[in-house]
Amino acid sequence: MSNVPALFNHALLAARRSRALAQPDAFADAGFLRQSALSDLTERLDAVNRSFVHALDVDAPDRALAEALLATGKVETVSVGTGFAGADIDRPRDETGLLLGDRNDDGGQYDLVTSVLSLQFANDLPGVLIQFRRALKPDGLFLGAVFGGDTLFELREVLLEAESEILGGAAPRVLPFGEVRDMGALLQRAGFGLPVADIDTLVVRYGNPLRLLSDLRAMGATNILKSGASRPLRRDVLLRAMALYKERFSEADGKVPATFQIVSLSGWAPHESQQKPLQPGSAKTRLADALGVAETPAGEKTGQ
Repeated sequence: MSNVPALFNHALLAARRSRALAQPDAFADAGFLRQSALSDLTERLDAVNRSFVHALDVDAPDRALAEALLATGKVETVSVGTGFAGADIDRPRDETGLLLGDRNDDGGQYDLVTSVLSLQFANDLPGVLIQFRRALKPDGLFLGAVFGGDTLFELREVLLEAESEILGGAAPRVLPFGEVRDMGALLQRAGFGLPVADIDTLVVRYGNPLRLLSDLRAMGATNILKSGASRPLRRDVLLRAMALYKERFSEADGKVPATFQIVSLSGWAPHESQQKPLQPGSAKTRLADALGVAETPAGEKTGQ
């Protein structure tokens, strides 16, 4: 799809997801982040004053979001896509197996496209967002959620420090996550109208940071960075990192926090009915008149 360097091992991602789904009880127990994102997405959909005939939920491990969308009464049918073509997250497909990017620019077949906590694994996020926009009919809606910049900053810090201290160098072990301001710009770059990116920060407290690693494993969300996943994390490095985690971040009751930022995304496929910014010079009322104040010409100062 593009010449963007491959940061992530998507075959490893697919294998770890499969392993996580093979233990449904553990997957459900560790799925609090996804459940929070699903609830937020359906609340945002509920605030939209329209209905949707055909929705596509891309890269969903189950039908949880599909069932929640149907329960809102605003969506008639929901297809759960084949994921990002197995291990290739940069080539998302619909439920028929057709690459979303193969849709024509004049509009796809979906009124609504959703994606929850998967886009952070895309090597070419702008390209994937363009594919989503092409899959939508004119005036179709995209709703998504992706991890934001400060996610797991505590774990990233201690892993880097421990590995550098013991081995004299460190491989990245926690994914890089995008900033909310960049996400809004990417939606606009992909051609979405009325783009919105909001952020919510969740802090989860653990009695032991090893439990955080256990939850990440149960989610199928452990390291898939090509530059780091190829070199296993040594036991002495892990133990030192966990010690640093406790020393640096323990709270008064001895528990440690783990920070997760979830960026909520929305954008509309362009349509002539959508609001457009006014052209410069088209205003019919002066700002000074609207505010009821005297207008001061540029270069002059009052009170002198």
